[in-house]
Amino acid sequence: MSRGDSLFSRGTSVQEKEREQLKEPEMYRVVLYNDDYTTREFVVGVIMAVFHKTASEATRIMLDVHRKGKGTVGVYVYDIAATKARQVKELAAAQEFPLKCTVEKA
Repeated sequence: MSRGDSLFSRGTSVQEKEREQLKEPEMYRVVLYNDDYTTREFVVGVIMAVFHKTASEATRIMLDVHRKGKGTVGVYVYDIAATKARQVKELAAAQEFPLKCTVEKA
């Protein structure tokens, strides 16, 4: 093998692999539903604690839920959305509130 030769220049060709097209993961929204028992303060606290929203954002979302019957709290990949919905349900159950929280395809 001469100095300029290498394994790659001696007739071996390296073919570039076709790049697989990676698609974006599907997104899911976490939705809260209004009820007549869960306090507004609790809903705001849950939104701030679980979804890391500011007090003003949490209040706006809570009022949206209260006025429209339901409201989107955030949009995430499925695993994160499901985890956050479970956290909301656990916090509500611990305080004996019937706050309903679901995950829907965005």
